[in-house]
Amino acid sequence: MKKDIHPNYHNITIVMTNGTEYETRSTWGSQGDKMNLDIDPTSHPAWTGGNQHLLDRGGRVSRFKKRYEGLKI
Repeated sequence: MKKDIHPNYHNITIVMTNGTEYETRSTWGSQGDKMNLDIDPTSHPAWTGGNQHLLDRGGRVSRFKKRYEGLKI
């Protein structure tokens, strides 16, 4: 194996949006650094099943709905 090609793998602390912390190993940052998350699985709708908002830019969604409104499945 080649020497000095692997990143430094060390312990860091993850801080969730609600303030809870846990320790994990990562190549991010330095030994003992804290990673503060802006979005995490406990609060983001992608993981919690929250409301989805469909943006209709340029009328594409409305054109699609109009084209296929009579389709029976």
